[in-house]
Amino acid sequence: MIETILNHKSIRRYKNKTLAEPLLKEILTAASRASTTGNMQVYSIVVTTKTKRREKLWEAHFRQNMVLQAPVVLTFCADFNRFNKWCRQRSAEPGYDNFLSFLTAATDALLAAQNAALAAEDHGLGICYLGTTLYNADQIIEILELPANVIPVTTLVLGYPDESPGLTDRLPLEGIVHYEKYKEYKPEDIDAIYSEKDSSELTQKLLKENNLETLAQVFTQKRYTKKDNEAISQKLLEVIRKQGFGM
Repeated sequence: MIETILNHKSIRRYKNKTLAEPLLKEILTAASRASTTGNMQVYSIVVTTKTKRREKLWEAHFRQNMVLQAPVVLTFCADFNRFNKWCRQRSAEPGYDNFLSFLTAATDALLAAQNAALAAEDHGLGICYLGTTLYNADQIIEILELPANVIPVTTLVLGYPDESPGLTDRLPLEGIVHYEKYKEYKPEDIDAIYSEKDSSELTQKLLKENNLETLAQVFTQKRYTKKDNEAISQKLLEVIRKQGFGM
């Protein structure tokens, strides 16, 4: 399993090959064994394999072709709908219509997603997380017919890889690990932590393509801009309220 973790790659091209039902069930079972708050398991997994519905998800996920290529799309949802119904059917009134409950359920869903990802990769399958799930949560709610108290938080495509990319760079442990207490970063620490990323061949290519001076500018001016972040945040907050997690 350590080898599987250390060799993780995001796969964006897939072979036209279906997944055997027993293998998919094993991956879903692995997801169900993830850690969960209070053993409530306040999440749901929507498995999409039918072409027509995957085409609709493809639209919601910015038309990323891996949504159509991969035989299975797993949408992991924060879900208090089921737990609330159980409570009421057992003479207990739930109090989970708040932001903390959404965050609890979202955490459960993400932990389950990572278990599924690891199980899939351990079987030689490829996976890729789709951050666009939160960008267009409202569309995905409609496509998957999610009821109140259910919000999609991440999506995994999985299938047999049709590419073998290299490992993506990661920051050194010194950049992300703090011992005993948080150690604030000095300017020279930042330079050391990001030196390899700043000088990589991929970074130089991105700078040339975008006509910018630093990789940080690529992130702030092209990939994740303040304007886009604020617009998506407002849209997501409205979805969270509409789905019953009042704030």
